[in-house]
Amino acid sequence: MDHPTVRNSLSLLVVIPCLNEEKTVGRVIAQVPGQIDGFGAIKIIVMDDGSTDRTAEVAREAGAEVIIHAANMGLGSTFREAVGIAGRRGIDVLLHIDGDGQFDAGDIETLVKPIVERRADMVTASRFMKRELMPQMPFIKKWGNKRVAGIVRLITGQRFHDVSCGFRAYSKEALLRMNLFGSFTYTQEVFLDLVFKGMNIIEVPVKVRGTREFGASRIASSIPRYALRSLQIMLRTFISYRPLKLFSVLAGTFLLIGLGFISFLGWHYFKVRAFSPHIWAGFVGGSFSFLGIMTLIIGLVGDMLVRIRMNQESILYFLRKSRWEAADREHKGLRSVDSQGSEVLPG
Repeated sequence: MDHPTVRNSLSLLVVIPCLNEEKTVGRVIAQVPGQIDGFGAIKIIVMDDGSTDRTAEVAREAGAEVIIHAANMGLGSTFREAVGIAGRRGIDVLLHIDGDGQFDAGDIETLVKPIVERRADMVTASRFMKRELMPQMPFIKKWGNKRVAGIVRLITGQRFHDVSCGFRAYSKEALLRMNLFGSFTYTQEVFLDLVFKGMNIIEVPVKVRGTREFGASRIASSIPRYALRSLQIMLRTFISYRPLKLFSVLAGTFLLIGLGFISFLGWHYFKVRAFSPHIWAGFVGGSFSFLGIMTLIIGLVGDMLVRIRMNQESILYFLRKSRWEAADREHKGLRSVDSQGSEVLPG
């Protein structure tokens, strides 16, 4: 679904991931603003991730381009595919919004504005930033979202109120720098990945529905499963960027325990001039000390591997940028101008 706006401006790709959202996806598409300041072309793509209802048909009828997965691939995989599509089409800004109707697509202009003004590389809607806008949702979900945000804050050193929201906008620079691996979800991983790469992330408070109007969430349908998978992704991402920090803490803990046992054995020896009957403390202390040293070595090796990987990601960034710019030039050459002088982005 194409919306012409002003000429010689930015391109916006609105991506709507869906799984059995036939009752809401048409309304979400219709709510996407027809004109947004700073954008000369707006394209809407619905990613049908294995739906068994009429989601794809409804989306096409509403005017959106539809990409269909024969089987459910997961939100993380779907998002990575959307980033690839943005790159192949030379898109300037990618806007990701769920198709379940919990978000108001009319807020899209609010989210993309800081990127147009070059104040942010990523803008995310925040459900918990302002108390008066907090949605009504089950206590366990609200508690879980706050705990996950706290973990991300602990890892990154930056305060975020909502790291699990699926309503976000990304600049071209953020998309070029992004390197994700999780298939289950992408929300927390994106925060860690972009913060560690020095990207500027800001939150924008918006009013959303706290619960789905129809059906159940495919991501948070099982709170324990969601928490476990999210923690796994965050831990893996943290180790990928800050292994020395994590393994240093572990090594310090092991060494402290080891030295504690060895000190106890030394105190006992100077008191009674004999190691028995606490010779076991020496073996335990020596084992923990050895474990601490080995853990520190693993952290140092991991840190060296991170340096190598960051060099590889820098090369990947420039390769992506070159292809992205080539795609952008190609699409600009193919764009047509309507009777009012507005530019239209081709599919």
